[in-house]
Amino acid sequence: MMFAFPPHRIAVNVPDAGQLLHRVTDALTQGRGFALATINLDHLVKLTRDRAFRDVYAAQDLVVADGNPIVWLSRLAGRPVALVPGSDMVVPLARTARECGVPVALVGSTRPALDAAAAALCQQIPGLQVAARIAPPMGFDPQGAEARAILEQLAASGARLCFLALGAPKQEAFAALGRQHQPDLGFASVGAGLDFLAGQQKRAPRWVRAIAMEWLWRMLGNPRRLIARYAACAVILPGQAVAALRQRGTDV
Repeated sequence: MMFAFPPHRIAVNVPDAGQLLHRVTDALTQGRGFALATINLDHLVKLTRDRAFRDVYAAQDLVVADGNPIVWLSRLAGRPVALVPGSDMVVPLARTARECGVPVALVGSTRPALDAAAAALCQQIPGLQVAARIAPPMGFDPQGAEARAILEQLAASGARLCFLALGAPKQEAFAALGRQHQPDLGFASVGAGLDFLAGQQKRAPRWVRAIAMEWLWRMLGNPRRLIARYAACAVILPGQAVAALRQRGTDV
């Protein structure tokens, strides 16, 4: 059974990293496209407030739990899923692409960051082909004419798996457009994953992540931007917990 968020037509439909890599391998070897989203509480806030975000999220083929609160909610629902942070999956997904013999593309962030991320990936995964590095300009419309032009560029590059580091909701909106216009491409929304690889942003230490306090570490590092975001997440958490409990023993 899937762990679902019924009001939003969204569900975590890939339970762990192993299943994700299996499904991506299957898609890449069979020439099928896909869109991967990594849901967290901030996404749930946006889903509650933004109809357009709900529509593009519903277009994602694969959804994993990116955040301990999502994992905890799944356990309340009796449908446990594992934590699969998008940032942690960049290297495994790129390695899967190499094993399948398909090139990857990096989209988002800045060109220096993409160059550094590409270098880091190629160092860790010898033989990986990075076919394109595209940093859209500020104010980029993820479903406008420029987005369509980037999709054409990606298709022409030969890339089959595109890592999107545009942030929510832009990366999910771009992936949804890509599924319409380039159905043979795979899109993985990874947020700050490429910036972490490039050294442009510093990830919380492993011990902080191990005790599920990465959110606090990030907030202390950027309080002006994140206090309001995390406050909004805290507000919706009780209601999400009640909704999760209601899923126990149901077919939602």
